[in-house]
Amino acid sequence: MSVLAILAGTIAILLSAYRFYGSFIARKLGIDNKNITPAHTHEDGVDYVPSNRFVVLGHHFASIAGAGPIVGPIIAVSFGWIPALLWILIGGIFFGAVHDITAMTASLRHQGKSIGEIIQQYIGDSGKKLFLIFAFATLLLVIAVFMDIVARTFVTVPAAASASVFFIILALLFGLIINRLGFKLWVSTIFGVGLLYFFVYLGELLPIEIGYASWIAILIAYIFLAAVTPISILLQPRDFLNSFLLYGMILFGIAGILIGNPRIEMTSSVQFQVENLGYLFPVLFVTVACGAISGFHSLVASGTTSKQINREEDVKMIGFGGMLIETLLAVIAVMAVAVMSRGDFAMRLVEAGPVTLFSEGLGGFISSIGIPVSVAISFVALTVSAFALTTLDTCTRLARFIIQEYAEDIPSAPVRSALQNRFAATFLVVLFSGMLLLTGQFEQLWPIFGSANQLLAALALLAGTVWLAKKNVNPLFTVIPMVFMFSVTLLSLLIFAWNQYQQNAWFLSLLSVSLFVLAVILVVMARNSLRKFYREEKHRKTKANIRTVP
Repeated sequence: MSVLAILAGTIAILLSAYRFYGSFIARKLGIDNKNITPAHTHEDGVDYVPSNRFVVLGHHFASIAGAGPIVGPIIAVSFGWIPALLWILIGGIFFGAVHDITAMTASLRHQGKSIGEIIQQYIGDSGKKLFLIFAFATLLLVIAVFMDIVARTFVTVPAAASASVFFIILALLFGLIINRLGFKLWVSTIFGVGLLYFFVYLGELLPIEIGYASWIAILIAYIFLAAVTPISILLQPRDFLNSFLLYGMILFGIAGILIGNPRIEMTSSVQFQVENLGYLFPVLFVTVACGAISGFHSLVASGTTSKQINREEDVKMIGFGGMLIETLLAVIAVMAVAVMSRGDFAMRLVEAGPVTLFSEGLGGFISSIGIPVSVAISFVALTVSAFALTTLDTCTRLARFIIQEYAEDIPSAPVRSALQNRFAATFLVVLFSGMLLLTGQFEQLWPIFGSANQLLAALALLAGTVWLAKKNVNPLFTVIPMVFMFSVTLLSLLIFAWNQYQQNAWFLSLLSVSLFVLAVILVVMARNSLRKFYREEKHRKTKANIRTVP
């Protein structure tokens, strides 16, 4: 089968989904420019900054993408490329895009606060606290893991380190000329993107070669500064420019597929059980997170992105459209390894890992347009590492937001004031994530991260469902993906807990059970809240009918 045919079909499906289903969901959510966004009502020049929708899309896409839509889909190909492809398309359109736009819209209607705020208002204070603790712990895990990934990448690929440093300097200058000097965005973007790709080449000429420990120290300092710096100075312009690396990688890959017309060599057979992974159901739906649906997206959508949206109608392009672009990337990741035989894929996955397989596969596609294979592979690897760094500092800012939100309910004024200080809150985030990194425990925790991430998505959909129901909007479009995600997540957690128990890994088993219990508690809280709401609504309508009887 031709990769080109699958790619063309994918693009057609995603464009149709954006045009029709995206518009339907936007109408259900009541998207209306008459609603003034928090970026205007709470503008502070630090976190709340009304911005051009293409700039916000660049930030949002760069933050949610990272290595997730590459690693997960490639591992999932172990079950077969067809089930991986089907779940990515179905999940991306009907699960992930709905999840992202709903979380983003709910945040807009609640002063740009996180999903935890929506849970507090519609489910209760205890629900909010449980959700924030869970989200904070998940973010600490991500920060620790990505610091390790970025530091190791910089040690092994010094060119990626120097190029990343050049990117940061370029982002600072780009933010200055756009926000302070008032240069036209399109003109600045042309020069900025040109310099961005030049720095990829310059990184090869001027590699930075220092040790792992030194990079960890530099990254800790960097993420602290990035999280406290006004978003328009560094994070927003850097993510906007970096997004063109990913756009370029996707476009080069598509061009290579058009010219080279590679064919799928992997058999279409489905493996219902894979050693070291488990059964296709529920593992496939937990393994493919980014690209189909990811709870981390709800933290970004309701954390940094919602505070930058200029007009409410921008939500469709940023939330729904941004997710579909990620879905396209995940499909390309599957195709990049589906051109291998199943035996070669299984062997190389163990030997080299998913990122290397992706770099080699997509690099091979890109080489069809005349770029040397080695250069194409290096470019793909550099792009993936650049987005790992993007995820790292975005997570730090999001974790800081969570501490500040949690502090709102602390009765002690001095403690509340201290934790709401962005410098103090960020220091705690960096301290805790650094301690987690030094213990090395994150390597043992990583296997349950997929389940935790998908549980986060189910909880975000739960919050959105309760919010919509209490606004008298039929929430069926969130209920269906919510029920499915709870089913696969809770089942996978039980399986993982049992497996770890049998291996005497008590801590991991207990952690899995704890996540399971947390989810069940929040579901019960939501059910009770809705029951109370419907009883009150029924009572109110009954009284109204009695008053109208002559």
